[in-house]
Amino acid sequence: MTTQPLSPTTRTTPTRGRNRQVDDRRRLMALLSDALVAHLGVVVGAHPVVLPVAFGVDAAGPDDGGTLYLHGSVAAGWLAPALEQDVCVTVTELDGLVLARTGFHHSMNYRSAVVIGRPRRVTDLEERRRALDLVVDHMVPGRAAMLGPATRKELAATAVIALPLAEASMKQREGGATLEPGDLELTGWAGHVPVRRVASAPVTEDYVSEPVPDAVLRRVAELGRG
Repeated sequence: MTTQPLSPTTRTTPTRGRNRQVDDRRRLMALLSDALVAHLGVVVGAHPVVLPVAFGVDAAGPDDGGTLYLHGSVAAGWLAPALEQDVCVTVTELDGLVLARTGFHHSMNYRSAVVIGRPRRVTDLEERRRALDLVVDHMVPGRAAMLGPATRKELAATAVIALPLAEASMKQREGGATLEPGDLELTGWAGHVPVRRVASAPVTEDYVSEPVPDAVLRRVAELGRG
């Protein structure tokens, strides 16, 4: 699955900034591993909506190219329309601010992915349980094993949709500002500001007497690494 090329269709082939295009599917999987929030774009009625969603990834999942699992409420207004049409899911990680000597060349360092496809509703009970565990473990690896199984009531209130990862593209920018002829004659500072996400120390709920689990502490340390 990880050797299948990215951008297999015109819908996911970049038409601009192709020098930033990433073809290696392993780098897409690395981005999905790093990111914590995806955005789902779907047309609902007469207008499009873009919604932040939690997600989980199964690189060896049952769908073509692997499976991206998204979860939400069964009462969500976007659920039915999303199952009747192709949707677009995007993931972006901001890695830096790029400050040039001209406003035109100010930019950002980033990793971004676009996935397009027709999702399916996950109805198989075992696949739903596994998908929800993947969503939980995406936040804190190993967390699902610390919890009791989802109840029938919880499962009944939660919708899970699966999107194939076959039709996807990724772009990445890194480094400093673009330098045009004549920029050296200008004045002013230019450079880039690296940006990273940092987790603070866990805050235990008042009603909890147990210590912070090692898995949570490892996740905090992982998010604190530059």
